[in-house]
Order: sequence, then C-alpha cells, then structure tokens
Amino acid sequence: MVAMAAVRRLRALATAGPGLRGLSVTSRARPRGLVYEQHGEPAQVLQLKDIDLAELWDSGVRVKMIAAPINPSDINMIQGTYAILADLPAVGGNEGVGQVMEVGSRVTSLKPGDLVIPADAGLGTWRTEAVFSEESLLKMPSDIPVTCAATLGVNPCTAYRMLSDFETLKPGDSLIQNSANSGVGQAVIQIAAAKGIKTINVVRDRPDLQELVDRLKSLGADHVVTEEMLRKPDVKDLLKNVPKPMLALNGVGGKSATELLRHLQHKGTMVTYGGMSKQPVTVPVSALIFKDVKLRGFWMTQWKRDHAQNKEELRKMIEDLCSLIRQGQLTAPACREVPLANYQEALTASMKPYISAKQILLM
Repeated sequence: MVAMAAVRRLRALATAGPGLRGLSVTSRARPRGLVYEQHGEPAQVLQLKDIDLAELWDSGVRVKMIAAPINPSDINMIQGTYAILADLPAVGGNEGVGQVMEVGSRVTSLKPGDLVIPADAGLGTWRTEAVFSEESLLKMPSDIPVTCAATLGVNPCTAYRMLSDFETLKPGDSLIQNSANSGVGQAVIQIAAAKGIKTINVVRDRPDLQELVDRLKSLGADHVVTEEMLRKPDVKDLLKNVPKPMLALNGVGGKSATELLRHLQHKGTMVTYGGMSKQPVTVPVSALIFKDVKLRGFWMTQWKRDHAQNKEELRKMIEDLCSLIRQGQLTAPACREVPLANYQEALTASMKPYISAKQILLM
C-alpha cells in the first residue's frame, strides 16, 4: 500500500505541468542515497547521505526512484567480492523501479510519468533520485505492480533465460533446482508451471519447513524436498510420477550441486547461476563418462551486456514476463517493504539464514 501511494504521488507530480518540470535542482529537496566509500560489510560501510544530482543532458533522464530490492549481488558488490565493482564512492543497488520526472531534448523513448527499470547493473538504485542515460533504462508498462516491477530485472529474467536457452523443455518435461525458495527459484517454479513443465524443488531443512513447502506449492511447485531427503534412496518413489529431469538449475554449489547431477537425465544440462554455499561444484567422473552431462554457467548481467546493442530480445523477455504477471501466473517473491531510512534493519534481515522474504527499500 505504501509503494502504491508513492506511485500515485509521483504520477501526480509528473503530470503537474511545465511549472514543476521547470523547477531548479536547488529548489527541490536534496537527493539522498546509500553511499559506500570503501568495500566492506554493508552495515559498516553504507551511509545514508545527501548526494549530488547530475545536470540533465540531451540524452539524460531524471528519475525519481520508488522502490529497490536488496539482492545477494548487491551485498557482494559492496563487500568487493562480485565480478563487477563500481568506482568508489558508489551508491548501492542494481535493481529497482522509478518514475521519469524530466527528459533531455534528444530522449525519444521515454516521457515524464513513465515507469522505468535499469537495463544493466551498476546504476546505483538505492537513492531517491538520479539522472540516468536513456539507453540505461527500460520502460515498464504502467499496470505492473510496483513490487513486481522493482524485482523483475534480475531474478525473473534469470529464470526465464535458463528455462529458454539451455534445453528445449516441453509440457510434461521436468527440471530440478536447488535454492528453490530464492527469488530465482520462485520465478522458475511459476514460469515453468505456466509452460506445463514439472519442477522438483530442493530446499534446506528449517524450523518452518511445512510453511515453506505450502507456499512453494501454492506457486505451482510439483515436489518440494529437502537436501537430506534428496540423498535418501526412497526419494525415487516420491518422484516416480515425474520424468527424470533434463535440466538442473544450481544456485548453491557444493554437495547440493552434486546431488542435482545424480538425478539428471542422460545428456542433461546443469546450469550454475549462483554459489550460496561458497563451495565449489564437484562433478563425479561417472556423471561425465556414463551420463555425458553438460555443465554450463549463466550470469544475467553478461547476457544483458551481450545484447546491449540490440535490445529487442530483452524487450521481448520483459513483455513475456509482464504478460505472465497480468495473467496472475507470475508474482513478486515474498517481500518486506522497508523505508529507506531504516536500511540497516533491511540489511540485517537480508543476510539472515532461512529468510525467504526479499527486503524492498521504499524511497
């Protein structure tokens, strides 16, 4: 409700006429953002402070940020352990949704009032306001819920590509994935269900396991098992009505990834997109020799950069995902909305084990 109220206020501002758009930067409240000047633990190095707003150039777009999630990659970038690092000092956050307030004279694809999301990582979305380049933004349909828009560009896109680019799965086929309660995992369950693809979903054991199982099944999961259950011989009886999967999606690594390979069909593919266990993927020799499995990796940021010159495929993916959202077949992950001023609370919650709710910063 808070996020929707923010959207209504911003839309009213964006359509208030030339008088508002003509205000100088100094007559508005100073933009604020979560800034880090060195790498380290986010709770220690992030500071909420006033930040400078760049002048609006010909191809620039002034955006009022509405909401932005906290993802594991955001944490890793601040820690200095991610594959790409921003120049310091930097504003945290790689994903989010904002509203266009003003555009430069050469901007043709966007206008005041449009909702936008980043087209690439590294923009620094944990701020109240910014000026971005036109090419760094993607227009979002106005009828998409704020939390869906804020969390669309990373996890659902990752799920969509992994389901599309590695194996040709037909209705009735199956896949197996670990980290099934993650943002990617929840998106995989829903997109697969919409396509008629069966899912075997692996999660860590936890005190509220049944609650998690019920929630994942409400999203369309066919089977939800713990890593311990997956290692037991009688799991074959549990999964006897599901065809052996051709695709395995690995967001954990370590022993969990090895177990996925054990259940993969002959000539199947395991795609690794994360390593939450911080353990290497260990592949049994028998899986390579006797099952001829394929091992692939996927990184959404690289995919977007590979398609930066021609964004048609990116736009089609966003359109397909938005269509699923409209049909009620894809929802945002379980979210907890936190005001930007309470960012320390959100950071702490995002790094706790067994927390399935994604923390969303409201600007």
